[in-house]
Amino acid sequence: MNGFGESIGTAIEGGLLGRAVEPGAGEADGHAKGPVSCANCSTQFVGHYCPECGQKAHLHRSMAAIGHDIMHGVLHLDGKLWETLPLLAFKPGKLTRRYIDGERARFVSPMSMFLFTVFAMFAVFQLVGLSAPTDLASDYFAQGDENPFETDVRKQIETLEKEQAYLPANSARRTEIENELKGLNFVLTQAGSTSGQSDNRINIQGGDHWIDKYVLAKWKNNPGLMLYKLQANGYKFSWLLIPLSVPFLWLMFAWRRQYKAYDHAVFVTYSLSFMSLLFIVMSILSTIPGGGGWAAMLFMIAAPLHLYKQLRYAYGLTRFSAMWRFFVLQVCIMIVLMLFLQALLVLGAF
Repeated sequence: MNGFGESIGTAIEGGLLGRAVEPGAGEADGHAKGPVSCANCSTQFVGHYCPECGQKAHLHRSMAAIGHDIMHGVLHLDGKLWETLPLLAFKPGKLTRRYIDGERARFVSPMSMFLFTVFAMFAVFQLVGLSAPTDLASDYFAQGDENPFETDVRKQIETLEKEQAYLPANSARRTEIENELKGLNFVLTQAGSTSGQSDNRINIQGGDHWIDKYVLAKWKNNPGLMLYKLQANGYKFSWLLIPLSVPFLWLMFAWRRQYKAYDHAVFVTYSLSFMSLLFIVMSILSTIPGGGGWAAMLFMIAAPLHLYKQLRYAYGLTRFSAMWRFFVLQVCIMIVLMLFLQALLVLGAF
């Protein structure tokens, strides 16, 4: 699941999706000096594109041009990307505000940036081996009280109680059994207090609800497949983070009517794009000996600082206004992540 080919395929998929929703910056390869006739709708025009149907004036018919289209479409290396990346990393609030105010042709759109960075992130995860394990045994997830450790202790208790029943009251062996039973019952009590996870398995409590019957049952029967589906759905449905997050931002600016839901959507999408880029850098750092600590430090510094700067300058807030919203947003982020995880768990069952 974490091969080089799959990671490259994932990156290409993200590039093509991002390319599909984003026009290039000055990507005209026609150089017509006079009126031309559109090969698609026969409209006479002057310029690089037909004003009626939008088709290019110049139509290539060479293998070199096809190769250029592939590299340009997949990697999305045009002027917009290099204009957007520095601002996204170091001046996210300025980028967000300028895009909302109408500077669209200069920057990569939030959705295009989001699609490319999310797919690139999961491609890098697969490349460096950060993927969900798929070789878990079916009994990795315990169901209810079926912990084998507890079962073994109960069998020992049952055996000793049967032996004790046939011993005379003054037997020395009877006293030994009573002491052993006390110890086993104590161990059983402690095991129950830890939810039966002494064998490092994940304990799943079943019930009569449809989630217990369908979702949890599938996790118990085939945990490897379910973890793989959880990972796959993680990037396929990552866009759900946007509609889940927008209502929380709207509530924090409900009394500021100049900020609309669109503004919050742009804010969230660019923020998620930066987080994807940050995770890419962190995953690469983690492959270096001793790089795990540096990756953790980078996350603890860059993530909150970026969020604070984007909040303050995208919405034109004072330090105090940005600070209290920053702390409230931390709680909102945890809620959104839990909702997103629950959605993935349910989607994985179908």
